[in-house]
Amino acid sequence: MLILLLVFLLSSFFVIVNAGERGVLMQFGRVQEKVLGEGIHLVVPLVHTVKKLTVRVQNQEISAEASSRDLQNVFTDVALNWHIVPAEANAIFQTIGDEAAVVQRIINPAVEEVLKAVMAKYTAEEIITKRGEVKAGVDHGLTARLSTYYIAVDDISLVHVHFSQRFSDAVEAKQIAEQEAKRAEFVALKATKEAETRVNLAKGEAESQRLLRENLTPELLQKLAIEKWNGGLPLVVGDDATKLLNLNQFVKPTQK
Repeated sequence: MLILLLVFLLSSFFVIVNAGERGVLMQFGRVQEKVLGEGIHLVVPLVHTVKKLTVRVQNQEISAEASSRDLQNVFTDVALNWHIVPAEANAIFQTIGDEAAVVQRIINPAVEEVLKAVMAKYTAEEIITKRGEVKAGVDHGLTARLSTYYIAVDDISLVHVHFSQRFSDAVEAKQIAEQEAKRAEFVALKATKEAETRVNLAKGEAESQRLLRENLTPELLQKLAIEKWNGGLPLVVGDDATKLLNLNQFVKPTQK
């Protein structure tokens, strides 16, 4: 029993700050300038107390509502990775409190305010089409605001950005109208091309007929007739349609 008592008394003279933590040293409740790093530290019981704060990266998910430049409601889910600046752990604890107080009193209001300021610079359509630019604006604004409280921003993600159902329906209707307009434009263009093709074919046929008429001489007709002649004597038709001359009647069959 005595040994246990001695161990307890001795342990009260030491404090262990674990990995990823910093110790805020207080003397009779007053925060000291010295920040205790990781490891074991000597303290005076009843005189000194130590509050441990984590300086590891923490994740905070926040949902906020804002308005776009064209007065559309914007609902945003934000994932923020942040950590306490290790060297300023004592100042944070003295002015704000522990990690829960930092989230409730500083981080949540800062995220909502920065989102409202950034979203107000863009229309609803631009918030969608310029998402990277919007994220960069939120990141820059939040980093600058939280740095005054010795809070570092590691990363911020706009997990989900959505609008009112009425606006979503309007966007969908606009997209459908644009698709129908493009389809009608395509059909009209196709019809124009087909008409141009028919005109070109007709012009080509007319030109072919014109060239044929210009080059259709008696000599050419005679040549074509000879090439097509099958050896039989043809019928000769005169100007008078009633007079037909069959040259076969002048040719007597060959006597065997």
